[in-house]
Amino acid sequence: MSHTNDNAIALSRRGFLKVLAGAAGALVVGIPFAQAVDAPVPPALLGDTLYGLGAYVRIDADGHVVIGIRDPDTGTGTSTSLARIIADELDADWTRVSTVSLGLGVEDDNGKPRWVYGHQTSGLGNSIPAAWADLRGAGALARWLLLQAAARRLGVPADRLHCQEGNVVAPDGRRLGYGELAEAAAKIAPPDAPVPPKTPDRYTLIGQPAGDVDARAIVTGQATHALDTYMADALIAVLSHCPWPDGSVESLDTSEALAVKGVVKVVQVKPEAGVPLGQTVRSPAVAVLAENTWAALQGRAKLKLQWKAGAQNESSAWFEQQAADLVNDKNAQPAARVRNDGDVDAAAKKAAHRLEATYVQPWLAHATAEPMNCVAKVDKDGAVLVVPTQAPQQAWKVVQRLTGLSPAQIEIRVPRVGGGYGRRLDHDYVAEAVMLAKAVEKPVKLMWTRDEDLTQDYYRSATVHKFSAALDGKRQIVSWNQRMASASALAQRGLPDNQLWTSEVDAHQLPAGLVPHLRNDWYSLPSAMLRGPSRGMPHVSNAFAVESFVDEIAHSLKEDPLVTRLRLIGEARMIPLGDGRTLDTGRLINVLKLVADRIEWKNWLRTVNGLGIACWHIDGAYVAHAIETSLQGDRLNIERVVCAVDVGRAVNPMGLEGQVAGATLDALSAALNLSISYKDSQVQQHSWKDYPLASMALLPDTTEVIIVPGDRDPTGASFLGMPSAAPALANAVFRVSAVRVRRLPLLKEMLRML
Repeated sequence: MSHTNDNAIALSRRGFLKVLAGAAGALVVGIPFAQAVDAPVPPALLGDTLYGLGAYVRIDADGHVVIGIRDPDTGTGTSTSLARIIADELDADWTRVSTVSLGLGVEDDNGKPRWVYGHQTSGLGNSIPAAWADLRGAGALARWLLLQAAARRLGVPADRLHCQEGNVVAPDGRRLGYGELAEAAAKIAPPDAPVPPKTPDRYTLIGQPAGDVDARAIVTGQATHALDTYMADALIAVLSHCPWPDGSVESLDTSEALAVKGVVKVVQVKPEAGVPLGQTVRSPAVAVLAENTWAALQGRAKLKLQWKAGAQNESSAWFEQQAADLVNDKNAQPAARVRNDGDVDAAAKKAAHRLEATYVQPWLAHATAEPMNCVAKVDKDGAVLVVPTQAPQQAWKVVQRLTGLSPAQIEIRVPRVGGGYGRRLDHDYVAEAVMLAKAVEKPVKLMWTRDEDLTQDYYRSATVHKFSAALDGKRQIVSWNQRMASASALAQRGLPDNQLWTSEVDAHQLPAGLVPHLRNDWYSLPSAMLRGPSRGMPHVSNAFAVESFVDEIAHSLKEDPLVTRLRLIGEARMIPLGDGRTLDTGRLINVLKLVADRIEWKNWLRTVNGLGIACWHIDGAYVAHAIETSLQGDRLNIERVVCAVDVGRAVNPMGLEGQVAGATLDALSAALNLSISYKDSQVQQHSWKDYPLASMALLPDTTEVIIVPGDRDPTGASFLGMPSAAPALANAVFRVSAVRVRRLPLLKEMLRML
């Protein structure tokens, strides 16, 4: 198994679907998208002679299969899972399959872009759900063509043949390898109707564990990222960004910088007026372009640069106080009443027991392993970019706006991405690279330093949540009121005000559907801090607050928190939540009981360690965490972590396990230590020392993942392991220390209160 990344070239295709062959006997199969005609295809997917275009499957004359991957792989395993969907339908021999990143698929439709591959976005948790139908169709069609070719050669009806591990097998035992059939199969006209995919009982790869196709390349240092890309005559560009997005250059002397050997030019870039955030330069910047990285950095150090502050001037402490004032002011009108079931106030007045609590979470940065970077070559004939992006179609739009080039003139290659977490859904760094390449009329390799990466982010907003709950005499929660204040991640992005809440709260989040009288209000705060998409948004911040508060309710009732949760959830049933979504309480109960049993929850009162539990659901997927902690003096140890997930059918259980474990550790790291603070609208964190990701010593040795078997269509899972991890940890800390952490980061708050 191997994974390669090659350049893309453009060919043409007409009609609903075409199949092509090369003179060397290569079979290439694409999948249909609405009105798709042309598609760029990496040379690794093509034979020696090109008759048209394919996209997803190549079968070589020697029987080797190459599968094209449409979605960027940011570490979420799409290169493996998407390939196995096709390979299973094809009945390919997995040991003879290679994968290749397709890059952006775009063609010219009367001057407008037509997205040939359809879905090409990673990090939103929907790569597999979006691929489930059409990629199975691609594999099924390729298999059908091979069967037709074999039927003609063997003189046996196709419906009496079957495919097995790269061969077509006849009833009498005769078999033909795919390599022997590829050329003939490519000449057969595809059927008018789509070929039905396999029934689940015939799956051989889907549902079976497989290691990442890039694993060997990664551990041997052979995996390539955009940072590893070089282009002839490219200049290295490093930047000095203005600390204030609305600031400007007050004074600039470039003479000493230009005197550094190797420095070629100093260029200023700035945001374009009227262009939404994420689609243009984030902040005014001065770029030093040089023949090598060292010269560029030395030149930047020699700049005599003074910035002028903008009109905005705030601090993170001020922001938190404003948020707290809003949620505590009963007369303040919410920006959005996200959900309003029943009559919350009337139910609370009649209740036997009431409880309130407030939770505070800090600003967070994305802190990707690979800082922002982009290689760009732009001239009048076209543009070629190598971009670590989660959304190549959005990157294309930035390039097209800045260059005016036609769709066919813009090529975007997407190597494996060194982490996204939502940061690479924005393309300010792409805009910078294109502007600089145009300014110097040479290829440019733009590289951000870690300092720039942390101080020039689109952050996840700090949040303040205030809860009020009321219970009746039977300990049932009858009234639930959540008031949340934050700065929307969607502000300044071209959306109407009545949609800004959608990045901050989910109308269907727990305990929606479980409490008869429930209100969820969101209060909007303006901020000079720029915000953007963040991993697990809006579920992560809400789950911490909601599931911690449920734990507080259990403590106030002097009962087992698992008992409280199970009573809240009630019996197994399907609850309509609205917008076509449904809560399957049976699946939620199941993941809760699985982690409880595995961590031996029955000992929650008898053990000297602390046990914590939490659960959540996202778009038909269900997750629960149980965590065991110990305390040695003021040192917190995370002894055990157990997570159970139900995503329907797991395409690659090994990949799913890795994703859930990784997301769990990511959430724990953020909860333990991480916080972005700012004064005078300037971020105070500049390095890993200031923004310390959790070390191995702080994290558990192992994170056990329980995957619930399922036969439903798969749901996304790239951040499913995040929401319930932090509250389970905080709840475990309360058990071991009697400290109720209502403010993150956890370690700082716990030590303050011990």
